[in-house]
Amino acid sequence: MSALSFRIEGIAFWSPSLPGWPIARAAFRGEGVPVEPPAKRPAPEILAPAERRRAPDSVALALEVANAAVRASGRDPATLPSIFTSAHGDLAVNDYMCSTLATQPTAISPTRFHNSVHNAAAGYWTIATGCHAASSAVTAFDVSFAAGLLEAATQCAADDRPVLLVAFDVQAVGALASVTRSEGLLATALVIAPADASGGANGRSFTATLVSGPSRPAALHSAAAQALVGNAMADALPFFEALAFGPDGTIDLPLSRTLALRLAATA
Repeated sequence: MSALSFRIEGIAFWSPSLPGWPIARAAFRGEGVPVEPPAKRPAPEILAPAERRRAPDSVALALEVANAAVRASGRDPATLPSIFTSAHGDLAVNDYMCSTLATQPTAISPTRFHNSVHNAAAGYWTIATGCHAASSAVTAFDVSFAAGLLEAATQCAADDRPVLLVAFDVQAVGALASVTRSEGLLATALVIAPADASGGANGRSFTATLVSGPSRPAALHSAAAQALVGNAMADALPFFEALAFGPDGTIDLPLSRTLALRLAATA
């Protein structure tokens, strides 16, 4: 694969203990954060109040970080193609679906049913922003962030235009928790653009390449990042921890046991 070059124009992060990129960045750098009770879940302002209350955790997470990253980039959300990546989608909704189908199949809630599909968050986003650009939903189990970033960088290079990447996962509950692990809530988002694109905010540039050989997750250095590794989107943490320091050099994000996405900072 030829190297893919891109510039990060907007960054967003959300977890109950680190609700926002400025707080997360400070925590990853060991600068400390205000001691407050963990937030239960975000309340994305892009949704109308009624929709905000009805939206499942996965949608609330995704739209919170998507909106924050786009705002930071200075781009128009209605014009941005988007990639939404999640290892499991909304595990709580899917546990409800399976339990109800097994006991009272005629009692399925239509609202919960339409929230069970993997691209539900993408649908909410495009409706809320009036975006008619292409949108994709991606999953790759425990390397879903790396797979989503590879897809976003590829589309950015192929179409020579900015792309929004949104990555999120929620807690496993019920019977599903016995077969897959995911703890708490975690979401991240990036707006990336061609390295030589005009417009948008200035940001750090990277090249992305595929490298073969034994592939392992990069080590996490901060207690704040280590506390989040139980979530299924934990493969995003090494990259965001590196972004907190203004990364130099390279970082490898595993895509499989023998393949990784190598990200090299160029500016």
